[in-house]
Amino acid sequence: MDRTFLYRQRDLLGALHTAAHEPATPSGTGPTVTSASLQADLANAGARSARLATRVQQLEERLSEALGEEIWRASGLGPPADVAELNSRITRLEQSNVELTRTLEERQAELEAARAANRDLTRALNQKS
Repeated sequence: MDRTFLYRQRDLLGALHTAAHEPATPSGTGPTVTSASLQADLANAGARSARLATRVQQLEERLSEALGEEIWRASGLGPPADVAELNSRITRLEQSNVELTRTLEERQAELEAARAANRDLTRALNQKS
């Protein structure tokens, strides 16, 4: 059948357009398919595709970061594996440094006091002579 035949028969063309917009009569046990349900399915598929594309992008970024960090460590440029141990040692050394500085200041004060006492004693001995 040629398409021009349908356009010459206006009543057949109208029936064809009407049938295209109406839901199909269920001949089996499955659900009725309409253009609205197909459009809803298409919109859902588009939204799912967008979600999946976003998730793929996130996973690609995580993989890239993990591989970059692994290569950085393998090349020897990365931080040592025992960073926590080094940090605790730094803290201990800083505390020791503070204690040694305090002890040094106390000894310097004692030395200044001893020098002052020595000057006073030397002056007293020199005045007696």
